[in-house]
Amino acid sequence: MVHVLGSRTLLRPSDPDRSRAFYGEQLGLAVHREFGTGPERGTVYFLGGGFLEVSGRSEAPLAPGLALWLQVEDAAAAHDELRAKGVEIVRPPVREPWGLVEMWIADPDGTRIVLVDVPAEHPLRYRPGI
Repeated sequence: MVHVLGSRTLLRPSDPDRSRAFYGEQLGLAVHREFGTGPERGTVYFLGGGFLEVSGRSEAPLAPGLALWLQVEDAAAAHDELRAKGVEIVRPPVREPWGLVEMWIADPDGTRIVLVDVPAEHPLRYRPGI
């Protein structure tokens, strides 16, 4: 059995400074640590139960199927806050047939980010007998 001690998503953006401004300032993710120097230095952000590392630079586009799934407390409030900060909303919050409220945005390189609000009555949150 593999004992996983942590998880991290690694992004190699086309413009690291622009991506750090997006994740740190517009999304407001807290910095866990930074390393290296210069424009391609690394920044690791907290993502609740994991981390997002933005480091290096990529000349090639990211995989089109890549998406980040971030749980938020209130999708409607996140929508208003992010719109006020100039974040492009790809799709406003919608309650999906499976019961989650999802809002879609994208980072500067077009990486899809799904902000998910898990309602109190949803099975991901509610577990009878526990």
